[in-house]
Amino acid sequence: MSSSLKDVALRAGVSPRTVSNVVNGSAPVAEQTRLRVQQAIDELGYRPNLAARSLRAGRTGIIGLAIPELHSPYFAELAGLLVEEAQRRSWTVIIDQTLGDAEAERRLLTGDGGRVMDGLVISPWALEARDLTATARALPVVLLGERSPGGLADRVAVDNVAAADEATTHLLERGRRRVAAIGLQPHLENGTAEQRAAGYRRALRRAGIEPRPAWERSVTALHRSDGARAMAELLDGGGGAGGGTGWGSGDEVPDAVFAFSDELALGALHTAHARGVRVPEDLAIVGFDDIEDGRFSHPGLTTVSPDKRQIAARALQCLADRVYSPRNELPASDLTIPHRLVVRGSTGGPGAHAR
Repeated sequence: MSSSLKDVALRAGVSPRTVSNVVNGSAPVAEQTRLRVQQAIDELGYRPNLAARSLRAGRTGIIGLAIPELHSPYFAELAGLLVEEAQRRSWTVIIDQTLGDAEAERRLLTGDGGRVMDGLVISPWALEARDLTATARALPVVLLGERSPGGLADRVAVDNVAAADEATTHLLERGRRRVAAIGLQPHLENGTAEQRAAGYRRALRRAGIEPRPAWERSVTALHRSDGARAMAELLDGGGGAGGGTGWGSGDEVPDAVFAFSDELALGALHTAHARGVRVPEDLAIVGFDDIEDGRFSHPGLTTVSPDKRQIAARALQCLADRVYSPRNELPASDLTIPHRLVVRGSTGGPGAHAR
């Protein structure tokens, strides 16, 4: 026998109205109370009557999720968490892939093709802040990433500058002084690479080290092959003022790399192994994203780990606040999600090996 809203209220020790507010996001609920209600919902297996609720409210019960790349491990993990959070609210998620194309992002934001969604969560790569502002509309939108929409939409992001600073500082504290960066993307407007580069440079300068432009490697995409290619350039002496002769040429090659994604870092690790460069003895590597692959690489990958579950939860809470606010009068939220540095073998932490 299925549980009712009243059963949940009894189990959680709250009123049915409070349970309704939690399920619908229609009114603010204290975090402790929300967690208690959610626990009761999970224990009882309560599922609202989505069809009836949607018909009454004139909503579809469908939200959109637009991400740049479906095959990206980071975005795949994040999408899975967003779907889990949506299911708790009895929402159906339609997932779209933009490939970082400005027109694709603009179409989704402006609703071309008809409005079938109650709201949209999108990670824009191509649109600039002014584009996001110009395309803002009545459909509730939550942005994932670095571009601020000028207060016209909610945004959920990590502090990329602080996270990159922490990753680079970790390398410096391990005694590394020739720290390179892989992942600049001057062709994109999303700001992620720009902010991570800023944090990297800030940490170097604080340590009295002037960044070397030739050691800041640009990439077309954040894929393993791009990281492998950039690492090969660095090991071939691409960071030296006059060229260099490759590994073993002293100051002409880096002794550490901060990669702006774990995929780039894994590509760099692959090239290092292929060249006989010992990690972490000769070269320390830090990535960003804490994807599952990095936990099984050899050695394990030190990485910046954003709280992906909290990104998903906060993004959908923002969306619920918009969807269920009758006049959508809430001020736009700009939420910074915490991160942590996970130290593994690629910088001499647990799982490091000798060769």
